[in-house]
Parts: sequence; structure tokens; C-alpha cells
Amino acid sequence: MSFVGYAARTRIQWPRTSKPTECTPRAFISFASAAGAGLRSAAWIPRRAFLGRLDQQGRLDWEETFADGSFAPAKKGGDAVGKTKRGKGTKWMVVASGRGVPLGVQLTSATPHEATLIESTLDRVAVPRPGKRGRPRKNPKRLIHDRAADSDPLHKRLKRRGIELICPHKANRVQRRTQDGRKLRRYKRRWKIERSIAWVGNFRRLVVRYERRLTMYQAFFHVACLLITLRQL
Repeated sequence: MSFVGYAARTRIQWPRTSKPTECTPRAFISFASAAGAGLRSAAWIPRRAFLGRLDQQGRLDWEETFADGSFAPAKKGGDAVGKTKRGKGTKWMVVASGRGVPLGVQLTSATPHEATLIESTLDRVAVPRPGKRGRPRKNPKRLIHDRAADSDPLHKRLKRRGIELICPHKANRVQRRTQDGRKLRRYKRRWKIERSIAWVGNFRRLVVRYERRLTMYQAFFHVACLLITLRQL
């Protein structure tokens, strides 16, 4: 696992690494096999357990969660690569707790608008309740996003799930305004999601996508989120 973290941070290929004892062909092949088989057992399940421990300690803030997306240019083709004005690439969607810990992540084509990906990213939030039976914790109380999420149908769908969406209104909005100054005070703390995305961006292998296989890129992304979660313990 130390090799995987090193490779995620440095974007180095195993034949060229300066740590041959940690970065062997066998280690790389085993990680590639794990990525191909699915990362729920390789990185997601341990991270889910650590999130449950943080929640038990009261170190996950569900009163305010934040969502945002980021663009990673793709040098090659592959799944989840789409065209934009900035070129072709992959979009990260991250939902983070009030303390900046990633709760749910999604990698998709860069073409769709962020507002269409918010609900599917929220569906990936599943924090277990240690020592308790029942479904994992999924829905935060509030979700704070930028003005790209200013959509009345989205507001209504999230409200049915018990989630209050807070975002500034678009300048060309025609319908009646629903956000007032009291709610938008929380928007001032949106720097927390920007910090979370910066934490992910510290793993240089994720900043530019060179992997043609989406499973490999997802593997390193989940490893990055796992290491970020471990830092909070």
C-alpha cells in the first residue's frame, strides 16, 4: 500500500521509481488486478469504516456539507472522458463534510453540467453507524454549492430527501428568489470544499489523467480519499 500512495503522490511509473524495493512489477500488477476487480474491497470499504469511526467520534459535520466539481484533463481516451471548451477530460464530483472530509465522490465525463451530477454523487454517500443496526447515514441536513446549482427542480428533489440546498442565485434568474441573506451566510464557508479538492489535487497522479482505463484512475482516486480520511483520525 505504501507503493500505491507513493505512486499517487508522484505520478511516477514503476520502472522509473527511485524506490525499487517498494515499487516492483508484482506490486503494480497486483494493484492493477485489484482495480480491475473493483475497488470496494481495495480502498472504499476501509475508508467507509474510517468514516464511521469519525462519525462516532462526532468529527463529521452533517449540519453543513459542501459539493463541488473539478476538471482533470485527459491525455488519452477511455471511459468517462468528455469534451469541453477546455479540452477533453474527466470531472471530479466531491461531497465533503463540514470539516472537509470527502464523503462521496464520483468520476464522470467532463461534458455534463455539475447540477446534473449532484444527486448521483450524494447517492454515493454511505457512512456506517458503528455498533448500530440499520442503514448507513446518507443524507446531510444542508448542502452548499455554487450558483451553478441554482435550479428550482433540484431544490425540490433535494427537499424531498430532507436536504436543504444553499447556493447563490444566478444573475439571470426569472423566478422568485428563494435564498435570503441569512441562509447565504453559510456560503462564506465554501472555502472548505475548495480545500478538500486541493487536498485531492496534492496527489499529482490525479491532476492530469494518463490512465486509459477508468478503473485504474478510480483506484488512485479512492486511495487519495482514503489517505485524506486517515489524516483526520
